[in-house]
Amino acid sequence: MPITDWPTEDRPQDKLLIKGEEALTDAELIAIFLKTGIPGKTALDVAKELLIEYGGLKPLLRAPLNQLLRKKGLGRAKCAALKAAIQLGRRYMNAHLSVGEALDNSQLTQTYLAGRLREHSNEVFACLFMDTHFHLISFEELFHGTINEANIYPREIVKRGLAHNAAKVILAHNHPSGCSKPSEADKEVTYCIKQALSYVDIEVVDHIIIGDRNHFSFAEAGLI
Repeated sequence: MPITDWPTEDRPQDKLLIKGEEALTDAELIAIFLKTGIPGKTALDVAKELLIEYGGLKPLLRAPLNQLLRKKGLGRAKCAALKAAIQLGRRYMNAHLSVGEALDNSQLTQTYLAGRLREHSNEVFACLFMDTHFHLISFEELFHGTINEANIYPREIVKRGLAHNAAKVILAHNHPSGCSKPSEADKEVTYCIKQALSYVDIEVVDHIIIGDRNHFSFAEAGLI
């Protein structure tokens, strides 16, 4: 049965307009960009099959354009729409914060960091350097590692903090595995960095771990 014959509340586009975009599944969101299916399959069927074939939303959206173009049910226009949506999302996330903006909203900060770090396939450790009033001075990706770890050097963080004349810093890194729960190593390196920065009067405000769908805040958990 074509999507146009479904009850209004079940059609992805109408469901979004009625209930909001957060009510849609990954497949339903993708179906909106695909618009149409292929003989015997709706756009939602095609979207579900793509998610299963690639093992989820992240690997699907990371797939090279030339690979997607070879998939049945996709074409130049549909692939272009998907890639444009991904880039638009990235730009939206990156535009959330600008130099001089006050980082006094934890959820906004976490959303921004997710936009910057979630797409990395390897672990990346970054810092948000701020002044005494929590105004953003700079965002820097300082260490790039493997799929499950990155070597962190507190001395380098101290050097960058002093170079920016920062008074406060938010630490952040991603977990490519998708789970945002901190490891014992994460806790230990946070303590070491906090101690090192304390000698130059730079306060560690938080350490945020970015997972696939959830984020972990050391400050919110009482670990800072």
